[in-house]
Amino acid sequence: MSFSSQVKDELSRQISKARHCQIAEIAAIISLCGKVQISVEDEYRIQMFTENVAIARKYFTLLKKTFNINTEISIRRNNYLNKSRTYILTVKNHDEAIMVLQAVKLLGDNSEIKEEMSLVNNLVIQKSCCRRAFIRGAFLATGSISDPEKFYHFEIVCATIEKAEQLQEIINSFQMDAKIVQRKKYYVVYLKEGAQIVDILNVMEAHIALMELENVRILKEMRNTVNRKVNCETANINKTVNAAVKQIQDIRLLEEKIGFDGIPDGLKAIAELRLEFPEATLKELGGMLNPPVGKSGVNHRLRKLSDLAEEFRA
Repeated sequence: MSFSSQVKDELSRQISKARHCQIAEIAAIISLCGKVQISVEDEYRIQMFTENVAIARKYFTLLKKTFNINTEISIRRNNYLNKSRTYILTVKNHDEAIMVLQAVKLLGDNSEIKEEMSLVNNLVIQKSCCRRAFIRGAFLATGSISDPEKFYHFEIVCATIEKAEQLQEIINSFQMDAKIVQRKKYYVVYLKEGAQIVDILNVMEAHIALMELENVRILKEMRNTVNRKVNCETANINKTVNAAVKQIQDIRLLEEKIGFDGIPDGLKAIAELRLEFPEATLKELGGMLNPPVGKSGVNHRLRKLSDLAEEFRA
């Protein structure tokens, strides 16, 4: 099971205790993956489509607990897409459909279908707990989240820019920075940062998934820290080795051209030590001298030897 499916499975088993939160979650599901049909006799019915059985179960349970409605369930198999199943939940009774649509504020006073999911005007999502439930329902309907082992990405797909902007406003009311991008004919509300995805899981109250994501983030951060330290140490070692090789080459050249007797005693001593201990650090070389010399003093002498060698090369 993918991480996204795990999150949805956890959320599908969570039923809000407050009726107003249940209505907010139903409103999100109907808004994003539902359809309202009106017959020639002006009879209303509501259909919800999903390929996830956990979401179908959650929607069925919400309607039963909130409105005491028994929803009709049918299954449609797609023979072209790996024989995937689509679950269709239908509220066929006209009066029950009207009751649901009025409760979720999708039906106007003149019985026209409308959507006012803004934070200011819609009583369904004025409370913080209802906004949490609305986001939870929206994610169950058309959302997905990437495997945190690979990268961080959270998104909810909307059919129109109006729905995307409304959902973006609701998410950002929790101090997040959701963005919108158009993908073909759809509009995607998304979050990219790991910390914000942790926050949105907390908002939706997916606490088990949140802990799993935090564990992955901690391990990845530790791994990255170790890698940075190893890379830094490797770079320092390479730098030290390359410098030592260059110093030995310079000393060999001076030994060949003028011999050690042709250079001052201080330079001669450090040259002989460098040849004898090619892997020693500057600090270690300075400690072997009599009297001992500091790291900067050793570096100064080696640089003078290098300058002499460069003169001979020129």
